[in-house]
This record gives sequence, C-alpha cells and structure tokens, in this order.
Amino acid sequence: MKSSRLVSILLLLQTRERMTAAQLAEELEVSVRTVYRDVEALHAAGIPLYGDAGHAGGYRLLDGYRTRLTGLTAGEAEALSLAGVPGPAAELGLGGVLAAARLKVRAALPRELRAHADRIGDRFHLDAPGWYADADDTPYLPAVADAVWNGRVLSVLYRRWREPTDVRRRLEPYGLVLKAGRWYVVAGPGPRTFRVDQILRLDPCDEEFTRPDEFDLAAYWTAYRRDFHERLHRGEAVLRVAPGTRLTGAAGEALASGGEREADGWTRVTVPIESVDRAHDAFLVHGAAVEVLEPAELRDRIARTAGALARLYSRNPPAPAEAGRRDGADGHLPGAGDPVAG
Repeated sequence: MKSSRLVSILLLLQTRERMTAAQLAEELEVSVRTVYRDVEALHAAGIPLYGDAGHAGGYRLLDGYRTRLTGLTAGEAEALSLAGVPGPAAELGLGGVLAAARLKVRAALPRELRAHADRIGDRFHLDAPGWYADADDTPYLPAVADAVWNGRVLSVLYRRWREPTDVRRRLEPYGLVLKAGRWYVVAGPGPRTFRVDQILRLDPCDEEFTRPDEFDLAAYWTAYRRDFHERLHRGEAVLRVAPGTRLTGAAGEALASGGEREADGWTRVTVPIESVDRAHDAFLVHGAAVEVLEPAELRDRIARTAGALARLYSRNPPAPAEAGRRDGADGHLPGAGDPVAG
C-alpha cells in the first residue's frame, strides 16, 4: 500500500540519513519511477525531504526532523510487542535497556495501537529452550556480547569434543546467535562457530579488530546450519513403517515426502541417518511400529537389544524391599512425557 510505503521511506531516511532513489527502490522492491512519485507525495504533504545530485547525492531529511510512530498498523504494533525476548536480553545484560526501549515505543504509539500491543503481550509468551534440557551455564556471555559490540579480541580457554579437549583460542567475535536456547559466537578468523557455554576462561584484550564489511551474520548462520545437517546425515537406512507412525527430524521429512506403500499398509522408505548408534536409539523408541531392513549392522544391533529386553522382561521381577512405597499417596508416578504437574 502507498501509505505504508511512504512511512517506510521516512523511517529508512531517519535511520540511514541519505539514500538514492535506486537504493530506496531496491529496499522497497518497487521501481525507481515509483520512488519518484512517492517523494513528490511526501513533498506535497509538507515533509522536509531534499534531494542532492552528484556522486554523493541522494535523498535526505532536514536535520532534526523526526516522524512519530503513527504510521504503524495494528498488526505491526502487535508484532512489535513480540520482538522483545526478555530472557535472552537479560542474559546479554540488556534487560533494563530493553524494558526502557519498549516503554518509550509504547508511549509513542497512538492509544488504539497501544491497546493492541498490550493485548498481544498478555496472551503470548516465548520460552525457547526445550523441556528436558537444563539451561546452559554461560557466565561469560555478557563479556562476549560486549566484545562483539565494541570489536575487541578475546582470548579464551575453550573445551571442544576431541583431544586435546581444552585449547586456547584467539577470537574476533563477529556476532552472537541464539539457537534452541543455546548461545553461539561466530568469530574470525574463518569465521568459525563456538558454543559460549564451552568457554572455560575468558581474558579480554586491548586489541581491536575490524569486522569484514561483507560479513552477513544471518546468511552465514543459514549456510552453517545447512552444512551441519548435510554433514550430520551421511548414512541411510531402509525402514518399514506401520500406518499412523510418526517419525521426527530428517526421517520424518523423508517419510512425509514419499515412500512405497506395501500390501499390508506399511510404508517402505529410505531415510537419512547420522550414525548407527543414534539411529538405534531413535528407531527403537517406536517399538514394533518400525522395522529396520538396512543396513544389516543397524538391524542386528536393534535385534540384539530387543532380545535382551525380551529376556529381561520374561523373568519374574525382584520383590520390592518395601511394597507400596511410591512417590505419591496413590502410587501414581508422573509420566515422562508430562513436563509439568497439574
């Protein structure tokens, strides 16, 4: 819509100070001719918008001009209330700053949009970490964040999975990523990715670094995540899956995208696996609803486990030391799948 595009032009010029018509057109995904018409409309509305010709030219607002946030739609105001993630902000040492910023934005909103934002904040809450994972201990996160912001080199003692496990690393921290409740720092040279909770010791340095202009944190993380999954699933397994069975992860995606339906209703499908060990654990939880056909090593491994379970449960259970002693007056034990009681 034209009205929202005009507001976008004002906000872009407020944040970037000077932009050419071509830059505005690319940012707004419209033609340069459309930008010219929008600029004329802003002039007609009395906005102090000026255009300079020449190599360093472009459009700019008169110094000191600021627009109020009255151009926000109800949906944008609602989305804005979800943009602040109090938990991660507090971990970074920005909890107070975030609260102050949200208060200022709320005060600048018109009354009707303020009500929309308050309603969303009352009805949605973001809790990123999983149920069965303890929160990572990241005592050095604020220091890493400070180094990211100020472009300072870090000297860290880092614990990795292979020998030697504890190594000294010099990091040029380009940015931080929060993935599934876990913090990662992307650092040069390289760049490479490090888990913040695996930093055992951190020594700030007086040395500064310059972040490469061409580095794009979001693009890097997308490529890193894609490469991680490609390296993660280098093997394959052939399964027979019972009707109604739901697999998760890459196996679930493979099952959903196809497979060969057999006469008994089961589906034969080839799925990616990371390793025999992990596939053994992942498929065994489905019991008799999943049959592994290949590779033979995985099939034999599951068969041995199933045999051991059959022998274990075929014998009489040992007598309890004190019968009837259970957690709870009625002897009921909460299920493993129940994250909370009640």
